[in-house]
Amino acid sequence: MRIGLQVPNFTWPNAQGALGDTFAVIAQRAERAGFYSLWVMDHFFQIQTMGPAEHEMLEGYSALAFAAARTNRIKLGTMVTGVTYRYPGLLVKTVTTLDVLSHGRAYFGIGAAWNEEEHVGLGVPFPPIAERFEHLEETLQIAQQMWAGDEKPYQGKHYQLGRPLNSPLSVQKPHPPILIGGAGERKTLRLVAQYGDACNLSLRMGRDEAKRKLEVLREHCQRIGRPYTDIEKTTLETIRLTRDGRDNSLTPAAAIAYFRELAAMGVDQALVNMPNVTDLEPYDLFATEVIPAVEQIEVAGR
Repeated sequence: MRIGLQVPNFTWPNAQGALGDTFAVIAQRAERAGFYSLWVMDHFFQIQTMGPAEHEMLEGYSALAFAAARTNRIKLGTMVTGVTYRYPGLLVKTVTTLDVLSHGRAYFGIGAAWNEEEHVGLGVPFPPIAERFEHLEETLQIAQQMWAGDEKPYQGKHYQLGRPLNSPLSVQKPHPPILIGGAGERKTLRLVAQYGDACNLSLRMGRDEAKRKLEVLREHCQRIGRPYTDIEKTTLETIRLTRDGRDNSLTPAAAIAYFRELAAMGVDQALVNMPNVTDLEPYDLFATEVIPAVEQIEVAGR
């Protein structure tokens, strides 16, 4: 089993003047601790569950490019890009550039988008949800075509690309892993089965509900004849790790038990964000106790 780190909040105690230095330290500590991947949200305003819209929010791909230059091994992705934010051909070019410059470390995180406030605020069109899912499916088709090196024109309902040239091609073959975020049973999980290499479920829905969503994904895979094991199952949860479990945090032993339960559900990679992400303590505990133990846990169904 693997563990990844998500950084959804850039409002830190040492203020905006040191924001870049702090983010670089977080990325480097995560890599040294043995985290498999590093993720940032792709939002332009902070989301309500994390703080007021006015809080600092870095643009996702600029932040990942910066992190790529400060690290060597850790995988890099957005959790996740809203399909409405960028034209699909340019988005594929952006992810490819990250993959090339990081020597093959990019994930392509994508979803149907939901935060209307930032769309209205920055003048980005926000079509109805049914149309956003149409945009999402066309974007997935365009991504697969461009990463295959197929330059023939793409003619969709919403997008028309005269020559979807993508040079250089990605380092990862056939392409960076496509992670589709969301848990919608009729559309999102169907798209995961048809186009995705990974899914992501927020554990705010509860573990029993997450298990049920994975069964729905399995059914979609069976319906189209795709092996369910082809898809990397990831989850997202907030964890505060301390040596002694103070202030309702997890001890290393409790964290290992938590990850063991997720592996029993069939989760391949558990993504966490940490309220104490700027402290050194959790990285030391992940490095010396948690990650070495979790890497030995077998994922159910593998």
